[in-house]
Amino acid sequence: MEENNRLPEMAQDGIHAGFPSPATDYMTQAIDLNKELVKHPASTFYGRVVGDSMIDAGVDEGDILVIDKALEPKDGDMAVCFVDGEFTLKYLSMRSGRLVLKPANPRYPQIEITEGMDFKMWGVVTYIIKKV
Repeated sequence: MEENNRLPEMAQDGIHAGFPSPATDYMTQAIDLNKELVKHPASTFYGRVVGDSMIDAGVDEGDILVIDKALEPKDGDMAVCFVDGEFTLKYLSMRSGRLVLKPANPRYPQIEITEGMDFKMWGVVTYIIKKV
């Protein structure tokens, strides 16, 4: 009975996507997602995706984002931004002194950030948690 409550030790080394290993019958350690996914606990937040503007990046409605506000955003990052009263999830493109928010769905336009906009960089997406 005790063996049925244990997780295979190999979970800490990784789950192989090939043929099952005999070690899969014996797990002993649980995985703490907060320890694995959160580097800055005081500045990390979770958010649920609404919409399909990032669908070509594999981000689907209902996915959970791990967002780190402590990270310095850089070109190419996926980030949550606050633009004119709404949150949006886009790729950052910083070129020639201008910031453009790029969707990953051709049905949506890019958003060029201009001086007159109410804009705040909210945080960088570090992980996406999906239901399969």
